[in-house]
Amino acid sequence: MSLQWTLIAGFLYIEIAIVLLLVLPVASPRRWNSLFKSKFLQGLQRQAGIYFLILLAILVLFLLDAIREMRKYSNLGYCFLDILEAEEHGHAHLDREMQGSMRLFRAQRNFYISGFALFLSLVIRRLVILISAQATLQAQSEASMRQAQSATTAAKSLLAQRGEIEQNDSNEAHDKEVTALKTKIGELEDELKLEKKDKSAVKQQA
Repeated sequence: MSLQWTLIAGFLYIEIAIVLLLVLPVASPRRWNSLFKSKFLQGLQRQAGIYFLILLAILVLFLLDAIREMRKYSNLGYCFLDILEAEEHGHAHLDREMQGSMRLFRAQRNFYISGFALFLSLVIRRLVILISAQATLQAQSEASMRQAQSATTAAKSLLAQRGEIEQNDSNEAHDKEVTALKTKIGELEDELKLEKKDKSAVKQQA
């Protein structure tokens, strides 16, 4: 394997490890978001779009090169009968056919390596966007839950205050009724006393 394809294969392995880290429940979305928003990654994020486009362009070029090599070596049209015919003509033709098949295999391998590397780079970008969006949604939901809890506690305290005020008002009304009844009882007792005096005076006169 040449140097550039070794680098692309290593990049593919690194991408597989990153995808596994992002997919498996290793850390919460908040921790991933805090890592994404760190100073180092924020500094890289300003130029991340340019780097990502350059990386995609390089992977697309290698993918097209692998497709060209595949088409080049698959057009040779060798098969088992050609190999048998090559044995009749000599081992030189057979060696050439074996080298062609080996190069076709390498081209197919390079095609799969570059294709998967390109696909996983898009997957990683999408996973980072989704994880950061999930972290912001969780923060918003927790903030809304806190606001709802504070609103319910405030409503409960207001209802308790209203209940106490209504109870105090009812107690004051009850006290007023009791005092009014007491005054009426006092007036009736006074009237009864006057009636008794008038009655006793009438009896004495009679």
